[in-house]
Amino acid sequence: MPARTRRTAVVVAALGLVLAALVTSPPAVDAHPSGGGGHGPGRSSLDVRTDTGVVRGFRDQGVDTFRGIPYAAPPVGALRWQPPQPHARWRGVLETTSYGPRCAALESTNGPRTEAEDCLYLNVDRPTGARPGERLPVYVFIHGGGLVNGSSNQASGEKIAREAHVIVVSMNYRLGVFGFLGLSGLSGQGSGDYGFLDQQAALRWVRSNVAAFGGDPGNVTVGGESAGGFSVCGHLTSPGSRGLFNRAMIQSGSCLSRPVAETETDSTSFAAAAGCSDPATAVTCLRGKDTATLLDASSGFSPTLTSGTAALPEPPTDAVAAGRFTRVPVVNGSNRDEGRTFAQGYIGADEAAYDDFVRSSYPDDADAVLAHYPWPATADRFTAAYLVGAIMTDSGMLAGIGGCGALSLTEQLARWVPVHAYEFDARNGPGLTPIEGYVWGAGHAAELAYLFPSFDNGTPIAPTFDAGERQLSRDMVQYWGSFVARGTPYAPGRAFWPVWNGSGQVMSLRVAGQSHTISTAAYRAEHQCDFWDSVG
Repeated sequence: MPARTRRTAVVVAALGLVLAALVTSPPAVDAHPSGGGGHGPGRSSLDVRTDTGVVRGFRDQGVDTFRGIPYAAPPVGALRWQPPQPHARWRGVLETTSYGPRCAALESTNGPRTEAEDCLYLNVDRPTGARPGERLPVYVFIHGGGLVNGSSNQASGEKIAREAHVIVVSMNYRLGVFGFLGLSGLSGQGSGDYGFLDQQAALRWVRSNVAAFGGDPGNVTVGGESAGGFSVCGHLTSPGSRGLFNRAMIQSGSCLSRPVAETETDSTSFAAAAGCSDPATAVTCLRGKDTATLLDASSGFSPTLTSGTAALPEPPTDAVAAGRFTRVPVVNGSNRDEGRTFAQGYIGADEAAYDDFVRSSYPDDADAVLAHYPWPATADRFTAAYLVGAIMTDSGMLAGIGGCGALSLTEQLARWVPVHAYEFDARNGPGLTPIEGYVWGAGHAAELAYLFPSFDNGTPIAPTFDAGERQLSRDMVQYWGSFVARGTPYAPGRAFWPVWNGSGQVMSLRVAGQSHTISTAAYRAEHQCDFWDSVG
């Protein structure tokens, strides 16, 4: 395996550890218990009629919230490893007051182990008082987690709905081997991209139903972070996503995918680990395995969107470079210190371990990298982690996330569409997991709690914000909400955020109202892009 491919495979696995034939006219059934089930005794102002039945939410602090709305049939039994199917209609009122089950995943900082395959649920947050026909802007958010973990529970939309007066939708989608397995004969279509097809089904649900919540199906922004950002780029290029959104936001993402052959190789290795090593019977064998067995065997499976499929006919990177994508305004950005989230394993490492990291990652350019990121005369237990984190960030080796990789994506997109570029630059805020003495900086996923207070990565984050961080949170919600509403990020009384062009500008998001634009030249110098261009 080439060094670049090997690095990508390792990093894609890390992204998940530190942070899946149409049915016509389904019959009516009782309200599905997994979605929070139950029949209300009568109609209320929080009852909304969707195309499959009436849902009832709850009201709190200026937001009407509907949690655990089923948007597709449970992908269980014969529907495992099949494209998502329409959900059956239900009678009565479905109480949607609690999140649906998180999709099957191993334990991680994004949540405990879950074995739920019945997990295709979404959530809607709207400002209290929104009425059918009001046509509020809609923000659909796709969670991250390396396509192996994470859930919509970490992306509660109440803050954005309340402060930006938009409707926020988040969804669960199949993960890991349940969402992204690709073996010949597994299904007639969708192999390797079931979780991505789930996202498309959720977007179609929004188009069909959001007007009943007071939203505008003709004013939808799709956004996502990390693996959700990969997914957004996929939706920009996928034929099946055309017409489902009007703007896009990529947070700490890229246009990562891999060809069918690589997915099949990874999937074949997983099948062997699950006890299904005979290629002739692997599909039948896997279908007979229970959820727990498949999960237990999945730790080595590193999913990525698969290109060369019906869902993604060509690699999103190629499609974007050639302008073959849905041409809508885009926000694209990353965090100043993306790599520090992934470099924790080097805390306490010595110079020899750092040298080994560089030489194994860049065998042809190791001396140049070591000279450009030298080991200092005075070091401490965090030195290796900070150096490794800087290389990961600047080089784009994190599957194209951050630093020069993020700038390259901005440059490619900007050839065709208006792009607003940013860098999250709150470097002294709380880390995702407290490690005494370790400065997370603006690490990967550090911005999420500023937008979604429910994002905690295992420990509270938003509740620990100081006054300056709370102000940044309000500013970001205004910038995001303005882009969702009008395609231009704007926060009253804050720095103007222009469209990026060849000479700049990049919005540097900082605490206490200190956000400001920096030039592209300054950004390139900050991340050593001239050097990384020479390394290739």
